[in-house]
Amino acid sequence: MIPPAFDYARPATVDEAVRTLAEAGDEAKVLAGGQSLLPLMRLRLAFPELVVDVGRVGELRGVREDGDTLVIGAMTTHHDVIHDPLVRRHAALLSSATATVADPAVRHRGTLGGSLAHADPAADLPAVVLALDGELVVLGPSGRRTIPAREFFVDYLQSALAPDELLVEVRVPKADGWGFHYEKFHRVAQAYAIVGVAALVRRDDGHIAEARVGLTNMGSTPLRASAAEQALTGAGDAAAVARASEAAAEGTHAAQDMSASPEYREHLARVLTRRAVLAAAGMG
Repeated sequence: MIPPAFDYARPATVDEAVRTLAEAGDEAKVLAGGQSLLPLMRLRLAFPELVVDVGRVGELRGVREDGDTLVIGAMTTHHDVIHDPLVRRHAALLSSATATVADPAVRHRGTLGGSLAHADPAADLPAVVLALDGELVVLGPSGRRTIPAREFFVDYLQSALAPDELLVEVRVPKADGWGFHYEKFHRVAQAYAIVGVAALVRRDDGHIAEARVGLTNMGSTPLRASAAEQALTGAGDAAAVARASEAAAEGTHAAQDMSASPEYREHLARVLTRRAVLAAAGMG
């Protein structure tokens, strides 16, 4: 379908983009890579009066270190996240999971910030950034503010971003020494995950000292499998990991749709958590 008519702005700087959003009020949408917004517009599920294209804002791209934290510009493409040496060294879960997103064409156009701001619980990267204990930095007319990932995702396709704010960077603590794995189940290649699990594991003396487990498509937002994380502490073998993974679906609210029932998604969460944690811990 052809989208409804809209006005178009292409700011050259972050400050210009924020001013444009502030002037437009609730009627503007930010265009990053376009891999999420444009399909919604073509299906007439989104009706922005103004599209603000930030593709020319170079300061929103790139990866840098800030002490024990990686700072990733919101307009950094999936392709660049996958291949960036800093991400691969210090946040390898992110580069590994990003390599499973859609297809090469989407990964060359789509951006990390665009995926997170879209706030789709079926997307891979929100659960990954949640497992990494990431933070999202946004800029608006009142200045910058930093939002923990656990507070950023509010509901289905809704985030804590105000209409006049722009996501400018994603900050993730370095995960040096942690094992990692992203496991997802989907019906066909390039489709959204029916369920996905992002696992980070820190081992000490052969046992799991700490685990973080992010869940994709198990509710209206990405979730942490908190009960499973607690149960995994101290696990030293595959049997203990399997027992702890039985708690992965606790506190979730999986949806009923054409792809799966809530009960099937809960089953997948348990199975995929076991697989992801075993792989991350080097026990699989």
